Parts: sequence; structure tokens; C-alpha cells
Amino acid sequence: MQQRWQKKKKHFPLIAVIFFVFIAFSILWSESNIGVIHQHQSHRDKNGEKQRSFDQNDSLLDSTPAQNFNLSKKSPVGIDKFTTCASTVRYSGRRAVSAIHMEESGGRRAASEVEGCDLFSGKWILDNVTHPLYNESECPYMSDQLACHKHGRPDVGYQFWRWQPRNCNLKRWNAVEMWEKLRGKRLMFVGDSLNRGQWISMLCLLQSVIPKDKQSITPNSELTIFRAENYNATVEFLWTPLLVESNSDDAVDHRMNERILRPDAILRHSSRWEHADILVFNSYLWWRQGSVKLLWSDDENRICEEISGLGGMELAMETWADWVASNVDPQKKKVFFVTMSPTHLGKYEWEPGSEGNCFNEKQPIHNERYWGTGSDLPTMRMVEKVLSRLGSKVSVLNITQLSEYRKDGHPTIYRKFWEPLGPEKTSNPASYSDCIHWCLPGVPDVWNELLFQFL
Repeated sequence: MQQRWQKKKKHFPLIAVIFFVFIAFSILWSESNIGVIHQHQSHRDKNGEKQRSFDQNDSLLDSTPAQNFNLSKKSPVGIDKFTTCASTVRYSGRRAVSAIHMEESGGRRAASEVEGCDLFSGKWILDNVTHPLYNESECPYMSDQLACHKHGRPDVGYQFWRWQPRNCNLKRWNAVEMWEKLRGKRLMFVGDSLNRGQWISMLCLLQSVIPKDKQSITPNSELTIFRAENYNATVEFLWTPLLVESNSDDAVDHRMNERILRPDAILRHSSRWEHADILVFNSYLWWRQGSVKLLWSDDENRICEEISGLGGMELAMETWADWVASNVDPQKKKVFFVTMSPTHLGKYEWEPGSEGNCFNEKQPIHNERYWGTGSDLPTMRMVEKVLSRLGSKVSVLNITQLSEYRKDGHPTIYRKFWEPLGPEKTSNPASYSDCIHWCLPGVPDVWNELLFQFL
């Protein structure tokens, strides 16, 4: 065409017509493809908003500095509550950890050592003068899962226990001082329902000093944000029970027949927490419910690998640790990891020969050497090993031992249950007692008192 254009300029009108026809055809062809793309997007949207949000985050992979994960060249297919495994094989031994060299370091210390004493070692003291630190009925953000007195618990003694460290004291809680520490900052709790309980505890501890017209809460599916306008600060909770992306990331609908996770994918979550100034992570309970299935990001055939809960947790912890190593400057961002919250599912552990669980327990365990099966030592050793690679980038809030003593602090039957309870269960309270979560006011308040010490 170009040669004809140069030799026969008198044919300009015919050439122009051919050219514009070509352009018009190109435009129509492009619009046709755009239509196909929109149809594909609409089909994808049927899988829910989780799929869409992940697809939006996919675009960050090209513009974000190297994340050092073993990502495939193609953007991974989103994982959500509709994801299933086409088939399952045994775990192959693959790891997702990056090439970043994180040396074993003695720089990471339990937060208590900064004070020159072990704040995590001590005993519970009955104190009906300074405790509870707030009233259950006066906290507008209280959860029906944790409001034990509201749901009929006859005794309130669980609210009056104060944690007393050995050979030193906790700094007295001061909500105004805590807000000053948070002024202009974002504090975010990231994890499961136990971490959410700690977040609710923090809201109850803080909200009373904020004028009603200066505080607000914005639920946003997995991410819920409490704002204090007069301090330009937020206290947030991000539902991320397995740290990495999984089919259980829906904050409400997360009960799945099989638990599927992407052990090498964290971007969907980290894009939400990366700008927080103070991060409080936890992960433990969800890994204690049997094996999990791994669906690697570069697998397009939905072939899952089955692994033990502990093995899956280690892979997830490694990916999380890789993000911390790559992105956290301890001078600018504070990161805490909360150790496992113990359960009290077997009364025989603190009272040999007995049956039942934490139901109807009204006193803490006073044997300072007590350690129940609800706190798994192999898991603790694995977590310690992973955290040791991060040096001073992470501080550990070791709440396990002090919480072990509080067999009296669980909701048992005094909470809202989301499913109807039949006569078989109601006739045997121990059969449906919640010995996992904690009443508020109660044990999680102490976890936040400890956090207050180190901010």
C-alpha cells in the first residue's frame, strides 16, 4: 500500500477509503474482544466479591517492587469460598519462602525483657477495686459471642481478676495515654476470632474517653475500622485466620468442608495491612482442626496437596515472615505476634479423674506449673523458630501461660450461638460449652494491657 501511495498520488480517495475501512474494522474487532472480557468478568463476579478484589490486587504484581515469593508468570486464579480441589495428592515438599536470607538473630526479644522483668510470668490476683476496667453493658462494641453476663452467666467473678507479674508491676491502664500513643496512627489486629476478641477488648478499653460524635465504626467485610476523629487514629480488625489467602477468608461464611489455602500468596491481605503503623498478628486455632490442602498459585489444574495442620501453618508462617523481612522497618512500624490462646476442653487436665470441661468453673488455676494440651509445644517451637529469623522486626506477646490459668474465663454456654441448640445439647451444657473464646471484660483485656506496656 505504501508503494502505491508513493507512485500514484491521484488514487488518494480510494486509498483513504480503504484505510478508514481498515480502521473501522479494527475498532469493531476491539469492541468485540472487550465484550468477551466483560462477559468473562461477569462470569467471574458470580463467584463473589472476594474474587473481584483479588483480581484487582493482581495488577499490583507488575507495579510493586519484587515481593520475593515464588510467583508464577501468570496472575494466579483467585481463591475464595467457592474454590474446590479437582484432585488431591500428598504434599510434595515444596516451599514458598523467598531467596531473602534472614539470619538467625538474637535481636528479637520477648517484649517483657525490655522492662527488665518477665511480665508474662506471675499469677492472678482477685481485685474488685480496680477491675473490671470497663462495664460490659457500657461498651457499644461488645460482641454477643463474648458478652457472658448479658447472656445469663450468674457469676461475675471472672471480671475481677488482675494479672500480677512476678517481681514487677504492669503499668496501670490509661485510655488517654494509649490514645496519645496512637495519635495519627493506624493500629490493626490481623487474625482469627480470638484476635477479633482482643480487638473488641481494645475498643471497650478505649471508647469511653472519645466523645460520641467523634467516634465511628465502619464494617467492611473482612476489614472493620473504628475511628477516633479527635486523635486522627484508627483501631482496626482484619479477618485473616490463616495469614495467607484461603477459602476461609470470608468474615462470615467461612465454615468449609475442606480448608484450602495458597501457601505462597499473601498480597491480597498484605495490601490491606501494609500501611498500618502498629500490627498485632495471631494464628493458631484454625490449624488445630486437622489437615489442610495447599493450592499453589501457579497451579491451573486445581490439584491440591494435603498436609498436616502444623505443616501448613509453618508454610504460612514462612510466607508471612518473608513479607515482614521485606517490608518492615522497626523504626517506622511496630509488629507484634501474639502466641497461642489456650483452650480448656478437658477438666481431667486440672482435676485428674474428673469429667467435663470449663463449664461451671469459677476460679483460675493456681498451680503455676500447669500446662494443658490446648497449648501445643511443637507448634510453639515452630513459631519461635520462624520468628527468630526476623530479629527485632517482631516483638512477641507471650499470652499463653498466663491464659492457661484462666479456666474460668470462657463463655461456656453464656453467649449467643449462631445455630439452634436441640434438647439433647441443652440437657448437657458441657456438650456445647465454648471453652475457646473469652468473656469480656476478662482475659483479653490483660493481653491489651501488655500491648500498652510496649508501645
